Amino acid sequence: MLLTDTPPVENNVLNPATSKLFYIDNLKVALTVLVVLHHTFITYGAPGGWYFTDKTTHTGAIIPMSLFVAVNQSFFMGLFFFISAYFTASSLQKKSAARFTADRLKRLGVPLVFYSFILSPVLSYIVYRFAEGHQVTYLQYLGGFDGWIDFGVLWFVAALLLFSLIFVLISSMIKNQSRQFKKAPSAFSIIIFAAALGLISYIVRMVFPIGWILKPVGFQLGHFAQYIGMFWMGIIASRNNWLNSFDIKTGRLFAWLSAFMIFAVFPAIYFIKESTHSSIETFSGEGHWQSLMYAFWEQFTGIFIMAALLIIAKHKWTGQSAVGKSMSRAAFGVYIFHPLVLISLSVAAISWPMDPAYKLLIVGPLAVTSSFLLSSMLVKVPGVNKII
Repeated sequence: MLLTDTPPVENNVLNPATSKLFYIDNLKVALTVLVVLHHTFITYGAPGGWYFTDKTTHTGAIIPMSLFVAVNQSFFMGLFFFISAYFTASSLQKKSAARFTADRLKRLGVPLVFYSFILSPVLSYIVYRFAEGHQVTYLQYLGGFDGWIDFGVLWFVAALLLFSLIFVLISSMIKNQSRQFKKAPSAFSIIIFAAALGLISYIVRMVFPIGWILKPVGFQLGHFAQYIGMFWMGIIASRNNWLNSFDIKTGRLFAWLSAFMIFAVFPAIYFIKESTHSSIETFSGEGHWQSLMYAFWEQFTGIFIMAALLIIAKHKWTGQSAVGKSMSRAAFGVYIFHPLVLISLSVAAISWPMDPAYKLLIVGPLAVTSSFLLSSMLVKVPGVNKII
């Protein structure tokens, strides 16, 4: 499972956070697929950094790729934090603080060590040897390798581990305090929350613009206002059973608002960018008015999409097939190993006689399918299946 301790089915309808929620599993699989596609789009043309890129130069392809990545960035990692926190709260209730901490260190810490010291050098070598053409063996490459502390895509796992440990500490300090039931937020309150995140993100990005990375952990602090906010919301939602409180009409409202932000507001922002000859950097932060506009668009879009997905999935996506169950079980492994699959495929496709935009249409589905197949095999390996 991907970073959530979703318990087995229980006869408990009073607190759904403690029972198996198939729609959460289904969302988790969908988000994992988006992670793989997100990095594939960056590989072939969308803005952003990755181990290996083979970017198209055709504007007609770059614009939709950029939109896909921008929309993804607005919500998918924030929703991962929300889902993870939703089960963190119920997990801590059933375990002692020491046992919970030990479990988190094993399930999150071991993948971090593995990725940094074993997988990361392999990924870098594949690019160095087969994409850049340096004729060296792997052992020769390791002799000059100096990037040992590199969490790569597992920056999320590092952040989740940090958030979880802070949550345990705070919970132990206030465990004797009574908690009042908090009513689920109205649609208007959710919109206000999104606006607050937009303003906070703009302020944070004055110092830590988008693209600024805290090394070696890989945190892009310009996005952390949403991540912290959604982790906090996940804890509160779990304790107060919020996800059972919304009707389908609210989900549809946020779906329409999401569509408006994507298909009406984003083109307007692009038009403003072109008409004012603004560079991409001005949208990243450092106090530019463009970054204020983008921060609000990003947070409104992200929160609206998250609300729509959670509410609509709660009402409509409640079943799970055998394939869906298998994919859910493999999701964490996909998150860890998809860079290996994607980089190998994209490097192998360098010589294909076609524009990189067309390669995306082939490599994307292959990367998703191959990552799930690889992870499905790994979760059957004794010992490994206790971690991923």
